[in-house]
Amino acid sequence: MSIEQNLHNIQQQINQYQTPRTVSLLAVSKTKPFSDILAAYHAGQYQFGENYVQEGVEKIQQAQQQNIKDITWHLIGPLQSNKTRLVAEHFDWVQTIDRFKIAERLSQQRPSHLVPLQILIQINISDENSKSGIQPEQLFELAAQIVQLPNIQLRGLMAIPAPTTDPAQQKKAFAQMATLFQQLQQRYPQLPIDTLSMGMSDDMPSAIESGSTMVRIGTAIFGKRN
Repeated sequence: MSIEQNLHNIQQQINQYQTPRTVSLLAVSKTKPFSDILAAYHAGQYQFGENYVQEGVEKIQQAQQQNIKDITWHLIGPLQSNKTRLVAEHFDWVQTIDRFKIAERLSQQRPSHLVPLQILIQINISDENSKSGIQPEQLFELAAQIVQLPNIQLRGLMAIPAPTTDPAQQKKAFAQMATLFQQLQQRYPQLPIDTLSMGMSDDMPSAIESGSTMVRIGTAIFGKRN
């Protein structure tokens, strides 16, 4: 099936589960060639997620060379200190903030001619040693530090729960995220806290039913990775 058809099918699924709120689709294009991104773009997809900084920057530059200016680029992989400048100079969103030091560097290194970098705090909701993200009880301390920084804008939360095929287990983790998201909105009513990024190819329905506003889909759009 074509990328265009896959996008159409996923959008139909999103619409099927969607409540009155808008759920946006982030196409996860890591390890996929720029030609696949172009195919999705021409099919009406404008938001792309990359896991690896260098690979993402190369694709962003390819888009610029083709004078494509309306793609929004999200970093959805872990970010080390030595890569913050590249991210600050090229990406639009970072979904994986779990340390103040990284947020501070991004704020300092964001070029003044660009709009603020949009930020999500990553929560390690299933308490997995292998996963990045902060513990839920650390959220408000980190958020209070981040909202003081210029050149970045806190927009919400992101999580990658432990993989399970049990919808009840999926929804349990997602419900915890939804509660944290609502608490963050209540804490900062003056800020555009509007993005709860959770749900991937295997757990998208549970995520949407639990309050996700953005799902991150890769395999179901572009096929299996090499």
